[in-house]
Amino acid sequence: MPGPADVGPGPRVPDTAGASDPRPLAALSGAAADRERWDGRHAVAGPTVAAPPDALRGRESLLPVSGRMLDVACGRGGVAVWFARRGWRVDAVDVSPVGLAAGAAAAPQVTWHVHDLGRGLPVECAGPYDVVVCQRFRDPALYPALAAALAPGGLLVLTVLSEVGDTAGPYRAAPGELAAAFPELEHLAHAERDGQATLLARRGP
Repeated sequence: MPGPADVGPGPRVPDTAGASDPRPLAALSGAAADRERWDGRHAVAGPTVAAPPDALRGRESLLPVSGRMLDVACGRGGVAVWFARRGWRVDAVDVSPVGLAAGAAAAPQVTWHVHDLGRGLPVECAGPYDVVVCQRFRDPALYPALAAALAPGGLLVLTVLSEVGDTAGPYRAAPGELAAAFPELEHLAHAERDGQATLLARRGP
């Protein structure tokens, strides 16, 4: 298994998931448990498959030709790899070094960051980005940082679990959560159904 700072053949980035962390021990233990859980899942998965973000399928024309992109909670990096193969400069962030190693094997040109998102975005990923993607990871405390990372004209692409069409739960967005969280952005598309919520939104020029 890769060490904390080793994410395969791509660039090596220091693991900042626990260093000088002011949070209570329980929070740190939760982050370690998340890492172990996702490492276990990624260790038995197949090769990374490049794919656009779900919320962008059929709307790829909204993308500029190229630019700088951030993939938050990237998992095995399928979205990051999809953008990198189209010439984008990509930063990808996740708590699991095993997942990142799979992504790095497919796209070593991506900069892969091992990081606990409970501490916010890595300082290296403050932006500005032309596209910010966060797919199937929900932390409302992170919403302001996602918006702040956008360059003028930048596109935000979000997909989270939702209570709409499913049961309520701590990992699911309440009805209208995404639409209300980004009032400063122009909303291009928003949907809530079948236990999923998506938002495509753009920062003004």
